[in-house]
Amino acid sequence: MIILQDITYLHPNRDLLFADLNLVINKHDKIALTGNNGVGKSSLLNVIAGNLISSKGLVKTDSKPYYVPQIFGQFNDYTVAQALQIEGKLQSLKEILDGQVTEENLALLDDDWAIEERCKSAFAHWKLEEVSLGQKMESLSGGQKTKVFLAGIRIHQPEIILLDEPSNHLDTRSRQILYEDLVASRKTLLVVSHDRTLLNLLDVVFELDKGGITVYGGNYDFYATQKTLESEALTQALKNKEKVFRKAKETEKEALERQHKLDARGKKKQEKAGVPTIFMNTLRNNAEKSTSRMKGVHAEKTTAISEELTQLRKELPGIDKMKMDFDSSALHKGKILVEAKDLNFGYHDQLLWKQGLNFQIKSGERLAVRGGNGSGKTTLIKMILGQLEPHSGSIERADVQSIYMDQDYALIDPGLQVYEQAQQYNSGALQEHEIKIRLNRFLFTKEDWDKPCKALSGGEKMRLMLCSLTISNQAPDIIVLDEPTNNLDLKNIEILTNAVNEYQGTLLLVSHDEYFLKQVNAVDFIDLDLQV
Repeated sequence: MIILQDITYLHPNRDLLFADLNLVINKHDKIALTGNNGVGKSSLLNVIAGNLISSKGLVKTDSKPYYVPQIFGQFNDYTVAQALQIEGKLQSLKEILDGQVTEENLALLDDDWAIEERCKSAFAHWKLEEVSLGQKMESLSGGQKTKVFLAGIRIHQPEIILLDEPSNHLDTRSRQILYEDLVASRKTLLVVSHDRTLLNLLDVVFELDKGGITVYGGNYDFYATQKTLESEALTQALKNKEKVFRKAKETEKEALERQHKLDARGKKKQEKAGVPTIFMNTLRNNAEKSTSRMKGVHAEKTTAISEELTQLRKELPGIDKMKMDFDSSALHKGKILVEAKDLNFGYHDQLLWKQGLNFQIKSGERLAVRGGNGSGKTTLIKMILGQLEPHSGSIERADVQSIYMDQDYALIDPGLQVYEQAQQYNSGALQEHEIKIRLNRFLFTKEDWDKPCKALSGGEKMRLMLCSLTISNQAPDIIVLDEPTNNLDLKNIEILTNAVNEYQGTLLLVSHDEYFLKQVNAVDFIDLDLQV
């Protein structure tokens, strides 16, 4: 069980991250924790794990949680055994078996005589046979580091498991192992993830935002449906409030017009009746005061409605404010853009694939390139884009415009500011105010225009890249997306998905995110695991 009571966390610079969180997770619950980047999901997991101390409040757990982090750089100087915190046990076991049966060694081992067998079994489960416990973490790939910590679950056998983006660096086959383990687990799980397939395996979704934690009693699909209903209700409330605002303005206008007519009619009668000038001035002043009071009453009403409108618009999801306006590729559907015959590439005189690749890429297609880590996906993409030439076979490319977007959005120049980056794509000679209008559509307000690109999050870089493409005079004929959802939260994945679905050109996608591939209607192109 996990109990949080009035948990508040401040950054070291005293900036508030979240406040007064209350939460109960019962034994055997499987909980997904969602929320936009920056709201504090990882920090909350670290508070529960005991790696961070909350500024206020109390954390109670009925056993020590096991934490799988999202970032591993802090472990680079550790051995695998040190990172898993089992080096002491393993050393004690070795010394005991060598005859050093000391009280210290027995205390460290704590009767865990099967520790070596569990390590071997856990590493075999995660296909880590080539990784040794004495190996430095820095020598491992991102996927291997993730699998080392996931193997730690089988080694430590904890009752409470905290997972922070556990599928981020995993290929399709490793993700499948993770999914099966989560389904089979009878432990208490709290999982931060943007992997919609994984989220659908969990029983309940908790959403963390500035207002606290909201509980949605179902998996991701249930949560997504509820969020859609909330968004639709908010949009309808906004439309209704806009209608009330227009009506209030019309009523104000009509009332003032009636008052002016009455005042004018009264003045004419008074002039005909020969009312003295001094009395006429008194009547005019009274009329002006009456009109001013009326204006004040109506202004107070319309101001209140206007403030309510502003608040409702702030609550609208960012995606509802965005307009993609992608131009279509100038190429006709079905034109052959790339054709490969017996294509292969080699490193150190060793060809990547056991057989040469034969394929065509036609205009308008949406193709998914599959394959595990190290199967040659990046090499294949570089040959398709003309950045590498094959070592055997041939590849012919039509004269087309292409753009490659990797998971780090390297096309964004860290030396530029946001406005300057957008200006780089201004091939249509848009005016400055027009570029700033586009930036606003993609949620970059006036305060963001001078922000350095190196300070942007993954989601912000993605939105700036999409904005830049809409500023460009002509959409590229081919867009290659390489693991595009890896560093994005759910909101930004939805933004990317909508943008991709509006694009009419050719898409080549490298992704292990099955949910995303399905949403953008990508079809299988090549599975490189079958070629190695």
